[in-house]
Amino acid sequence: MRVALVQVASPADEPVAERRTRVGELVRSAAGADLVVLPELWAAGYFAFDAYETEAEPFDGPTLAAARGWATELGAHVHLGSFVERDTDGRLFNTAVLVSPAGEVEHVYRKIHVFGYRSREAELLTPGDGISVATTELGPVAATTCYDLRFPELWRGLADGGARIVVVPAAWPAARREHWRLFTSCRAVEEQVVLIACNAVGVQGGVELGGHSRVADPWGTVLAEAGEEPGITWCDVDPGVVERARAEFPVLADRRTDLTFTAGPAARPDRTAGTHA
Repeated sequence: MRVALVQVASPADEPVAERRTRVGELVRSAAGADLVVLPELWAAGYFAFDAYETEAEPFDGPTLAAARGWATELGAHVHLGSFVERDTDGRLFNTAVLVSPAGEVEHVYRKIHVFGYRSREAELLTPGDGISVATTELGPVAATTCYDLRFPELWRGLADGGARIVVVPAAWPAARREHWRLFTSCRAVEEQVVLIACNAVGVQGGVELGGHSRVADPWGTVLAEAGEEPGITWCDVDPGVVERARAEFPVLADRRTDLTFTAGPAARPDRTAGTHA
């Protein structure tokens, strides 16, 4: 599987329509990829909080329409990253979508853990409430978004649901880049999946984005890592690596789900038994 990670900057002085055109040209240069992945909220700009209301789109709005066109033109799966979606009740969501080479929607994920630390996302957006895994030509694919990397229980749910590939669009700041590297590698190893993470770059709202989009396999091997500039990073992924890793080291089969929490000190063996005075 040939993957193209498309790092995008979203400068405040660039009209969103012009940005879609620019990003479209960049995506088209990823011809030959099986999967093209974009960052989180690149159209509006993640840290452009004042623009969320005006740039919000219906689900099948201009960003998804553009992604459908790119996918059919390239004959590739396109994960459009995410966009600010307005539902029929007027609520706003951070919505990620995977589009098939035929231009059909294959997977939808509304970000569950909306971010509140020095961010207005939690104030402005409604959190999603569900996870799912899509059956695709690439294999079983799921998605999380940025801050979700910090919540392993969400990821274990994806593994339990059969995910083999998890796509992560993000707008992760440069100030916490080492956390980004740690969590992307850790989630790939603990859930034994291929993790494909595409981060934004540039400066938004005074915040420098971290870039360093990356692909990690179930062994924790980093198959590709981008730098800090806009552009495409390519990666070849062996589609059989997940099944081989799970067969060779079946850690998920050893998971205990029958444990109970007990308040107070944990029971421990009698350390005096069998000892000499």
